[in-house]
Amino acid sequence: MSPRRNPPRPEPPAPLDPDGARRGVEAVQSWRDGEWQVRGVPGGAAVKTYRCPGCDQEIRPGVAHVVAWPADGRGDLSDRRHWHTGCWRARDRRGPNIQRSRSAPHYG
Repeated sequence: MSPRRNPPRPEPPAPLDPDGARRGVEAVQSWRDGEWQVRGVPGGAAVKTYRCPGCDQEIRPGVAHVVAWPADGRGDLSDRRHWHTGCWRARDRRGPNIQRSRSAPHYG
């Protein structure tokens, strides 16, 4: 019988970049309306209040969400939108969010 051999030790993990962790992971996603750069924002990095274009509700500080902007470079920083994660995932299944005034008739 041959002597027992220890498996090689794995490389130590790369040190975590705290700025990168605060910014979240960035990816390109394809949707019906084109390709989008999407970055997840962890709750600890969400420090401002935003308005979600999917549901027209506020995204409060401390709430994890996503930021999306066109991937083809056709815009600038003002084209970034902050979305609730669920609203972003459901955007193909939802109709446009129609904003009505308080005096508009309610149907339903």
